[in-house]
Amino acid sequence: MKDDRGVYYYPFPQNMRVRMYVCETGEGLCFRLWNADDPGLWEEHGWVPYDAIKQARVTYKGEGFDPDRAYDPQAARELLRNRV
Repeated sequence: MKDDRGVYYYPFPQNMRVRMYVCETGEGLCFRLWNADDPGLWEEHGWVPYDAIKQARVTYKGEGFDPDRAYDPQAARELLRNRV
């Protein structure tokens, strides 16, 4: 999907109020979270390279936010390949 912020997918399909935006930069594949219930999130957090996400994943303790579900590099690449 695409809107004025860019190309995105729903990282948690049961919650359509959260979107994960994706882009390619000089740093590779990057992600940026948007949440309709937290409008400041977009401004507070910029684009995050996937390599940084992979490194931070080791701190995930199995509670709350699951980075493996939210940051999907395969879905991101497919979206970017097929964007209109």
